[in-house]
Amino acid sequence: MDISEVQDQLVAVKREVGKVVVGFEDTIDILLAVLLSGGHVLLEGPPGIGKTTLARSFAESIGGKFNRVQMTPDLLPADVLGVNVFNQRDGSWTLRKGPVFANVLLVDELNRASPKVQSAFLEVMQERQVTIEGETLHLDEPFMVLATQVPNVGSGTYVLSDVQLDRFGFKLDLGYPDGSVELRVIEDIDLIEDSDVKAVVSSESVVELSERTREVFVHDRVRRYIVDLVLWLRGNPAVLIGPSTRASIWLLKGSRALALIRGRDYVVPDDVKHLSLSVLSHRVELTSMARAESVTAGQLIRDALGCVAVPKEVEPVVSR
Repeated sequence: MDISEVQDQLVAVKREVGKVVVGFEDTIDILLAVLLSGGHVLLEGPPGIGKTTLARSFAESIGGKFNRVQMTPDLLPADVLGVNVFNQRDGSWTLRKGPVFANVLLVDELNRASPKVQSAFLEVMQERQVTIEGETLHLDEPFMVLATQVPNVGSGTYVLSDVQLDRFGFKLDLGYPDGSVELRVIEDIDLIEDSDVKAVVSSESVVELSERTREVFVHDRVRRYIVDLVLWLRGNPAVLIGPSTRASIWLLKGSRALALIRGRDYVVPDDVKHLSLSVLSHRVELTSMARAESVTAGQLIRDALGCVAVPKEVEPVVSR
């Protein structure tokens, strides 16, 4: 599959999702990069801006199965993963699969789930498998978790641990649309709500596209650039805990996928820059003094992008 065929399929997905999700073009690009790189994404933002619609339409456009699970404090791991049910008629046990058995799983208000349920997602997100009463079951491919949080944490919520946060390759902060976009939404709301999102690619094709991202060329200078960004943040005095090695890995994987989405078979520094906030912001914990001075993780990441030298001549060398 050449680069033009790849881009045709990805553009078709973006166009199909854009029929019902207005004003989030860049978000759709990053979600595609998350999907192709095999990652998961934490979606943050106010209620009522279309996060569920975005997740569902994304799944439908790739011909995948979509499930949504609402987190509550009384939820049990078995409610999410599945459980063996006893059949009194014949004395057999039957596995009743939980909502994690999907291609796109929306976990709504993850921080309302207890730590026990949150920990159940660690194996799901890292190994792409579940273990139910000693039996290991692999999830279908592609598989992606999109999770939201209660924005104003308080009673009935449990803060996500650093380990849980680090399992999310990316985090997207979605805000309210600007006036022109919101006007388009209310003008076309009947058309948007009646739109039928069609599968423009198959789940099998998505797996092939994911494998294609591994062939995207990454120059040694770009790899060094990724590591230098992470090291700059780790060494900053305002940072208490810096990005993990997993951050460098997801910057690399995500940049390869984004390059493919943009019609290139090699990564440029702008791909890394574009994903830096999404990959690094939830992996930077500030010191108490920095927080008191209103320093933010996003500000430090932008400082890193301004301070770390940007490599040049990163295209693959074509022999004549």
